[in-house]
Amino acid sequence: MKKIEAIIKPFKMDDVREALAEVGVTGMTVTEVKGFGRQKGHTELYRGAEYQVDFLPKIKIDLVLPDEQAERAIEAIMQTAQTGKIGDGKIFVYDVERVIRIRTGEENEDAV
Repeated sequence: MKKIEAIIKPFKMDDVREALAEVGVTGMTVTEVKGFGRQKGHTELYRGAEYQVDFLPKIKIDLVLPDEQAERAIEAIMQTAQTGKIGDGKIFVYDVERVIRIRTGEENEDAV
């Protein structure tokens, strides 16, 4: 199994969710996060004063999927979240050793 962690721009969330549903993803965890990479921050004007915004709003999507479904999900995220501009985000892929569903005790792919 694989854990896919994707950091994307907030306005792309609905499109990514729909694309993942089309490739058979039935569950995910979504978190509003802030951060920066090469994009750094930016300056904003508020009541006539300029100030630096160091952390930009992003969305983090966490998925745990069987190995055979992971590549399709990665492709769906890449194609849907990409704008071609700096700050599109990143995808991290991890191996998952074990998953347990708390309610039933099911394990691994049965628990996903």
